[in-house]
Amino acid sequence: MNNIRNLLYILLLTSMATQRLQGQVVISAQVPPTGILQQSQLWNILLTNAGKKPAYIKVVMRLTDANTGQGVMTAISRFLEVPTGGSVLHLADFQPIATEYLRPTADQRENALLLPGKYIVCYSVVVTDYKSGVPVSEDCLRFVVEPVSPPILHLPADKDTLQTTLPAFTWIPPAPLNIYSDLNYQITVAAVMPGQAPAAAIQQNIPVYHGSFIRQPFMNYPAGAPPLDTGITYAWMVDALNGNQFSSQTEVHTFRVSKPIPVPANDLSAFVGLSLNGDAKPLLAESTLKCAYTNESGETSVDYEIVALQQGNQLVTRGRLTMQPGPNLITIPLKRIVGLSAGSLYAFRFKNSRNENWELKFIFKAER
Repeated sequence: MNNIRNLLYILLLTSMATQRLQGQVVISAQVPPTGILQQSQLWNILLTNAGKKPAYIKVVMRLTDANTGQGVMTAISRFLEVPTGGSVLHLADFQPIATEYLRPTADQRENALLLPGKYIVCYSVVVTDYKSGVPVSEDCLRFVVEPVSPPILHLPADKDTLQTTLPAFTWIPPAPLNIYSDLNYQITVAAVMPGQAPAAAIQQNIPVYHGSFIRQPFMNYPAGAPPLDTGITYAWMVDALNGNQFSSQTEVHTFRVSKPIPVPANDLSAFVGLSLNGDAKPLLAESTLKCAYTNESGETSVDYEIVALQQGNQLVTRGRLTMQPGPNLITIPLKRIVGLSAGSLYAFRFKNSRNENWELKFIFKAER
């Protein structure tokens, strides 16, 4: 009889302790309802300890596919001390974490992106002095992981034929950008064998060129890289990475290289390079303004203007020029432009997609 009384007394005390603990430690997950999500973000948690002294707890996390009901992963944190009041905790606060991945193809890196889909994540708080190990606080929520938009190749256009052996490659960055803390790119250029698919060339052939840790969505084919042959089709592709972690990749495009447009040797000296921000001295120009520009940013066209510098940058004329990646030779027939005065100072200028101002100053010399 005494044993039964003692057992009932113990059960009563345990029940009272459970009720107190349930009111003391409350868990609330800080997971966004939709967007791109890294596995580490599942451990952004608010713990509220309403008691009068610190609590020693561990957290059990279960991630489930909301469509199929199948488990994705289960994780158990270490025991940690939660002070009174509210505490916002992150991955590092719970480590080491024992994690079991329930999908054989799961990416087991802690900062890996979750695959697109609908999920349910549940958290349980277990307190050390609650002997039964039954959770005293739980929180479940649903969220949706959206797909990442990969980078998109821009120039050269797919199956394009280029008139330069040093092409400029440009692409559109992945989205959303705010998920990347260290966005960088890798580019691969490979020769396509007869009868071979471009994607297979990228995967199987030794690259003609491979560049890594590219910080901007563009690059020029290096002059020191193996020269591109006019009789070969080339495939190229770009990977987006966050630090050293792969994120996404573009489709595979191809291009060919043709012989450059010949320029008469006796005419090359007449082409003067444009200067960045107009730092160069002016030149004399008579019937035609001839200038050279290397299109590193890959524009297909630019809008230019000619302004009179001695008349407060008054606009004389404007127009549009077609551009190709790499070197461009530009000719502007001055004798067709109304408003040019002999001996006056002018500037031919345009702005590229990098917001760089390219300019050439000239003094107009009327024909005799």
